[in-house]
Amino acid sequence: MPLINLPAFAGDLLADFERLKTLRVDTPVIQPAEPFLDMAGEDLRRRIFMTESETGESLCLRPEFTIPVCLRHIETATGTPQRYAYLGEVFRQRREGPNEFYQAGIEDLGDPDTAMADARAIGDAMLVLANRLPGERLTVTLGDQSVFEAVIAACGLPAGWQKRLIHAFGDQKQLERLLAELADQRSPGVFGPEVERVAILGMLEDEERLVAHIGKTMKATGYSTNASRSPRDIARRLKEKVELAATRLDKATLALMREFLALDLPLTDASAALHAFAGKAQLELGDALALFDARVAALAEVGADPGLIRYRAAFGRPLDYYTGLVFEIVVEGTPAVLAGGGRFDRLLTLLGAREHIPAVGFSLWLDRIEQAIAASGRAK
Repeated sequence: MPLINLPAFAGDLLADFERLKTLRVDTPVIQPAEPFLDMAGEDLRRRIFMTESETGESLCLRPEFTIPVCLRHIETATGTPQRYAYLGEVFRQRREGPNEFYQAGIEDLGDPDTAMADARAIGDAMLVLANRLPGERLTVTLGDQSVFEAVIAACGLPAGWQKRLIHAFGDQKQLERLLAELADQRSPGVFGPEVERVAILGMLEDEERLVAHIGKTMKATGYSTNASRSPRDIARRLKEKVELAATRLDKATLALMREFLALDLPLTDASAALHAFAGKAQLELGDALALFDARVAALAEVGADPGLIRYRAAFGRPLDYYTGLVFEIVVEGTPAVLAGGGRFDRLLTLLGAREHIPAVGFSLWLDRIEQAIAASGRAK
């Protein structure tokens, strides 16, 4: 039996999901831990409740629904597009509130019209919250990781630095730390004794010689029998570390990146601002901005009020599997996030899908919604 009561509005919420033409699904409370540890991100990893099977398999209490719903979709070979709805308990350590609580949401899998699916996710989340909180003004904060990725790629950063910055997207402190490191013109040195040794031996410019040296070292130490990476993989990683250490941003490029990350304005003004930024910076952001513009148009089609949505270029959410749109919804003037979601186009392939499946979705925090309903009633 659950230790917490299901909110009274849950039945009406499920009726909303049915009207939105979704398929109701459930997933086991006990889940394999590996997908969450590999793909969910550090913020969620440190909050998971772990256990172990009799055979030594790492398991966990279900910390969220997106990964389990995607795994279920792959295992059942359900055709796409398919829209799933869920409502159930999740378990994770929280700074505030109980560690066991209810979440509900929709996962929209396989729709090739990315802009419309994104808009539908935002519109549906706003609709179900508005039905629970009539008369309250809901506001949406929207970010776009794909635009951020396009900006740093157009700035010409090495792939290693692009990966580090993308991983930090949404974490303002970490992102600023990495930018400060890129701006520091002082020599950072090397990344460890092994890199220093091969540099002194002059092997960083000769990949075959470096691979042979690493292979010989692995064999001599007995590491090769248990190695998860080949000598060539390790050689390429060593060279990448040196490249990362040597990369520095000039002042003009650093200023452009900070100018982009400072963008924070109503969605109605965001497209024009992004195009103006790209033109001024002479950056080619065509595909990312075309999708952004199409999403803004699609939001109008689904009836979402653009006056309630604000675009923040630096806004992200603490889950590593997001690839594009990210958003959160609050009651205006309050801090509690009632709904959050985004696009995760690479997740199903990483989980084992044989073909690319585009995906977007959102989750609702039912305990926070229940508190918002109570606060709204008291205010009225």
